[in-house]
Amino acid sequence: MAKRKRHGLGPAEAAASAESSVDKAARPGLLWILPAGLFFALFAGLPLILVAVLSFTSWDGLGTPEFNGLENWTRVLSDSAVWESLRISLLLMVLCWAVQTPLALLLGVWAAGHQFNRAVLSAIFFVPLLMSTAAIAITWRTLLDPNFGLAATIGPWFGFPDGNFLGSANGAMSAIVAVVAWQFVPFHTLLFQSAARQVPRMLYDAALIDGAGRYQQFWHITLPQLKNTIVISSVLMLVGSLTYFETVLILTNGGPGTATTVLPQRMYVNAFNNYEMGYASVIALALVLLGTALSLLIVRFSGYTKMRSTLEGM
Repeated sequence: MAKRKRHGLGPAEAAASAESSVDKAARPGLLWILPAGLFFALFAGLPLILVAVLSFTSWDGLGTPEFNGLENWTRVLSDSAVWESLRISLLLMVLCWAVQTPLALLLGVWAAGHQFNRAVLSAIFFVPLLMSTAAIAITWRTLLDPNFGLAATIGPWFGFPDGNFLGSANGAMSAIVAVVAWQFVPFHTLLFQSAARQVPRMLYDAALIDGAGRYQQFWHITLPQLKNTIVISSVLMLVGSLTYFETVLILTNGGPGTATTVLPQRMYVNAFNNYEMGYASVIALALVLLGTALSLLIVRFSGYTKMRSTLEGM
């Protein structure tokens, strides 16, 4: 009887077989992301490329764009109005983050409870998420009208005897921050509510045994467990604040004067009032670059890429 020899795969054949298996396993994943990739390329990548091309042209929106090299880019560097709008945008960004983050964090932790009254109040509180930005801005502009709005009543409480919040630089900026917070705090509250409900109950039980109060539990258990969510919320909040346009346009129209003229509105004015599409494209690209750089910096210095699950080992 002839003996059969069993030959095993050599190192090269085994590596090739493993690579083939990985390739086959990766193919379904690539097919799953293909629709999203095509959607992004068509509605985000392609328009961004066209805007980049327009930034090197002179175009009024009707005729044929004329190539003018770096003229628009050198002009924006010396445009004091653009730099002032950038300063206002950054100020609005910081104020919105400073107001929304603690409110959303505290409300999210509170809403994470399972009592019936919390569910009812949370449902009412989340109503602004269902409204459009334009509708919210129009509603609040009516409420802040010093002649017949709510501002005439509450104005004296905030140092505005005539109720003209939108007539001063500080009042207008404060009004924008308040309206934006009213609109977007519910969204970030949902993020914190979901994350707070994932904190293991055993941690709080152990803290109670050790005699920790509510404040100590929040500071030493809840807050560290929400670190990842705080980073995500901050990125969405800070980068999103660079795109505020409808609220500012409807509520203050950049006024009084140019006290609340943010960078997106400056882009709008140059494009549709001054008919300088090429120059407006430079401002649009500056917003994209600023938002991208900001998000990368937050992720880099927050250590988000090195974070592990807070539930690891439980």
